[in-house]
Amino acid sequence: MVVGVESTVRGWRYRTGWMLSGLAILFLVMDSAMKLLALPVVLQAGAALGLAGAGIERALGVVLMVCTILYAVPRTVVLGAILLTGYLGGAVATHLRVGDPLFSHVLFGVYVGVFVWAGVYLRDPMLRMLMPTRKT
Repeated sequence: MVVGVESTVRGWRYRTGWMLSGLAILFLVMDSAMKLLALPVVLQAGAALGLAGAGIERALGVVLMVCTILYAVPRTVVLGAILLTGYLGGAVATHLRVGDPLFSHVLFGVYVGVFVWAGVYLRDPMLRMLMPTRKT
């Protein structure tokens, strides 16, 4: 009986939310690891954006890793999502400043942010109560 109740409570929304969150977490961990390792491709891309030096890339990698860890832990998921939103907003602003293409570069942070927040929204009923959707 308990198993049936739990499967009802944690249905398709919960599983889909974790899939979206999992994809976001995998991408963000990979991105932060590349920054922490200061790979040549990261240094070249950073230099094109005005972020010259391995020190800056490593600092960004640390910030991104901390935000991602906070997002991955269920107890701090909303804090992590808020911090990731700020981080991704900075990425959007940086790409916009240098005149990168809109849909492939500038808005990429928005796309990741949608995955981050959709994952939380689908798996957290309290957040859904704060931001309800209406059927008209």
